[in-house]
Order: sequence, then structure tokens, then C-alpha cells
Amino acid sequence: MANKKAVLIGCNYKGTKAELKGCINDVSRMHKCLINHFGFSDDHITVLIDSDRKYTQPTGKNIRSAIKTLVGSAKPGDILFVHYSGHGTRLPAETGEDDDTGYDECIVPCDMNFIHDDEFQEFVKEVPRGCRMTIVADSCHSGGLIGETKEQIGDSTKLGDEKSHHLHSTMGEAIIDEEDVKTKRSLPLPTLIEILKQKTGKDDIDVGKIRLTLFDLFKEDASPKVKKFTNFVFHKHQHAEVECGGHGGLFGKVGTFLKQKLDDHGEGYAKPALETHVGSKLEVYAGSSLATNQGHGDGGGILLSGCQSDETSADACPTGDAKQAYGAFSNAIQCVVEETTKSGGKVTNKNLVLKARQKLVKDGFEQHPGLYCSDEYVDAPFLG
Repeated sequence: MANKKAVLIGCNYKGTKAELKGCINDVSRMHKCLINHFGFSDDHITVLIDSDRKYTQPTGKNIRSAIKTLVGSAKPGDILFVHYSGHGTRLPAETGEDDDTGYDECIVPCDMNFIHDDEFQEFVKEVPRGCRMTIVADSCHSGGLIGETKEQIGDSTKLGDEKSHHLHSTMGEAIIDEEDVKTKRSLPLPTLIEILKQKTGKDDIDVGKIRLTLFDLFKEDASPKVKKFTNFVFHKHQHAEVECGGHGGLFGKVGTFLKQKLDDHGEGYAKPALETHVGSKLEVYAGSSLATNQGHGDGGGILLSGCQSDETSADACPTGDAKQAYGAFSNAIQCVVEETTKSGGKVTNKNLVLKARQKLVKDGFEQHPGLYCSDEYVDAPFLG
């Protein structure tokens, strides 16, 4: 018998410089929605939120484990669902290689142990044939989070130099707007770096040290992309030691950082990274997944993104009461589902995204949700 299973993730980051207000509320509403409108059983819904210690905390390790368990337990015919409400971010290139360009799109767990777009692609690839997994990502830069899947609605795969330049120039913007009514679900680099400085007690963290700092913090629990990056830099460092008699500033900040750690802790420090296979240096480069982002996605992955990859998603609190706060995209989904079910109908993936876009425009939000899936799922019922 086919089952419907879900993982719901909400991060409000309370008490940090990245604090949001509506993410836990999004999870609560979606939990009720799944049971009341889509026939999910409470026993098959896993909730990870950072506001209540009675629940599993949405750390990077726990989120990975929950999604892997979801996919690993799936059988043909099952409907899998993942909803994430929280910050998204983009990490710039750091290897120092001339052809390392672009950004890594990530979601931001409560402990800052990022989960990269590459990982979401791998989750989707593991979904059994005859089974599908729908992902709702209500976070900034969420377009193309499973980049090998065909873009049906949106323009995240069509980013040109002008858009990329605009994104790069705006990543340092303040999180909260003038009215303190809409908060961007984006973690700008200055805020991220400040949080990493607080977590490590180090004042010299900057672009060039972010991924190695993440490896230093999380070791074997770090993302595969971060471990591959550390593996790559380690071997580059070894090569420089042999060829040049020292790192000689060859890698700039990354080389200096790693050399100091190896000097302090020995080569065993890099063991979790060295045990992570790197097929080619392209797997290490930022934005490498975008190279295949025009794929036709014949797998079982469906992504409904809160915005395009160069946009931000809003965390809204129009009444000023945090208990009423919500993610603009999550709220739009809830409103569309309620409207459709009242008339006894079912909403398709395509219509849900299009109607959510209309709702967001009506409510004064500038983000543009996207749909990424193979052609067969465009007009399929959402979670049907």
C-alpha cells in the first residue's frame, strides 16, 4: 500500500542576528494542511523546528538524516514531501581557481551547517522509480535548488551576467526593511561571517575561509560539498609543498587557513574530507551544478521554490504580532489550497505556483515562485 510521508523543517534562529518570525508558523500550518487536505497521517510526518526542544532540532546533520530516512524508506507509489522554511544563502567561489565561478545555493540549518543544492540533487536521484518527492522551499535563492530538474516556471536557469552582477552587489544588504514588516529570508555574507566569528571566536574569517571554517566546525557532519572542497585544497596544498617547498601564498586565504590547522592538528585533521570522493575539480567549484541546470529532470523530484535563484523570499509580520507571522510563499500556498478545496477541486503543481504568484503580487510582494519538475508532473495534482 502506498504511503504519504513528509519532513517539515522550520528555523526561526531566535536570539541570533539572523532571527526570523514566521518559519515555525509555516510548519504548523503545513502540518495541519497535510492532514486535513491531503490525507497524510501524523505518524508519517517528521517535524524539525528550533523553537521547542521537545522536537528534533533542524541542524544540518538532523535535516540530512531526516531526508535520507524519508527517501530510504520509500517504495514505488509513495508520495514524499519536504517543506523548508528558513534562510537561504549563496556562497561565492573560494578555491582561487580562475574557472571557479558562480555561487553555491544553500539552505541554512539552525547551526549554520549548510545543505547545498548538490545534496538536494542527490536526494532526488535516490528517490525510487515510481515514487515522487515534492519539495517546497520557502527561502531566498531557492530557485534551482535541484538544478538538474527542468525549469517549468521561472528564469533561474537563464541568469545572465547582468543578474549575477546585481546579486553580487546586493548580498550585503540589511536583512530587515525600513518598515520591519517584511524580513528577507536571506543570510547575507556579512551576517553569515559575523555568526561564524561568534561560533569560532575567530576574528579573521572572510570570503576565502568560509568553507574551511564550516569544515572546521562540523568535520564529518559537514556537507559533502564542503568536505570535497577541503579534500581539493588539501591535495593542492600537498602538491605545493612538494613542488614549491611550501604553500607560498599559492591559494591565498584558503591555503594559509588549512596549513595552520594541519600544523596544529596533523594530517588526521583532514580525514573526513579525504574519505570523501572527489570525481573532478568541477564538483568542488561554486555554481558547478548550474552547468547542468538546463536538464530535463526525468526523475521523481518536484521543486516549488519561493523565489528565483537571484531573488529573496519574504518573512512577513503585517500585524506586528509574531504569532501571526508567515512566509509569504507558504501563506500563498495555504490560501490557494484552501480556496481550491472549498470548491471540492484539486490544484495542480503548475496552477499552485501560478496562483501563488498572483497572490504575492496582490499582497505587494516582489518574489516570483518557480516550478521545477519533469513534464509529466507539471499538471499533476499537488501531493495527489
